Amino acid sequence: MRRLRFNGTDSKNGGCPAIHEDLDSGEIIVQGKPLSAPDDLAQLEHFGLGDAAVVVPRELLVHHGPKEIERVPKIIGREEFGRLFQSFEHSAWHLETRRGYATDREDPSYAEFLATGTVACDLDSDWCTNIRRQTGAGKYVGRVRVVDDPPTEGQLFLLKYAECNAATGEDARNLWRADAIQLRLPAEDFWLFDSRLVAVLRFDDEDAFHDVEIITEPGEVLRYCQVRDAAVHGSMPHDEFAAQMGGKG
Repeated sequence: MRRLRFNGTDSKNGGCPAIHEDLDSGEIIVQGKPLSAPDDLAQLEHFGLGDAAVVVPRELLVHHGPKEIERVPKIIGREEFGRLFQSFEHSAWHLETRRGYATDREDPSYAEFLATGTVACDLDSDWCTNIRRQTGAGKYVGRVRVVDDPPTEGQLFLLKYAECNAATGEDARNLWRADAIQLRLPAEDFWLFDSRLVAVLRFDDEDAFHDVEIITEPGEVLRYCQVRDAAVHGSMPHDEFAAQMGGKG
């Protein structure tokens, strides 16, 4: 069975036409209304038995089709990635989909959470200081964390840590994984800066943060913007989510 990724649609109601991509072969699947009139099909060159022709607007291919035959990933390290949080102009948004992070487990506050169920919030840390400065300047910082049912230990820690995120001015939200699957959200972690640059976080098999892939191709960035909109729409603020989760226990 093919592993297909939805790349996007220009349809206002989310239907046809649309473009998908085969994640293994790189082939592009174009979905649209069939061209069926015999006189029209007769004009197509090299149209073979078993072939199908579909009609799509030019904008669909421009917005959501690949712009390169083979995309060469641009990889950056931690230091350059960190500078993005200093230089973004109006928005920074994060989708978190992993079941755990090695950096969390190495943090002293993680052991404290396991022992007490609480998380110390250091609002004077470099991260919190910068985020408070950015949100204080009127910029938007937000994230949606995908949570399993039942949540993993790491997800419970982050749900509690969301109180720290909110204290810096972040729009911290959560979404059940079943809902994320229904929304067809990708199973990857990424930051979206100013709706023009995507930073896909890459991890090893031990959940350790490795490096970052930068994406600036407009069609690809648009797809991630659509993911953000769907995730925010389907999620709820962290405090409401925590209350709902408590009610399930």
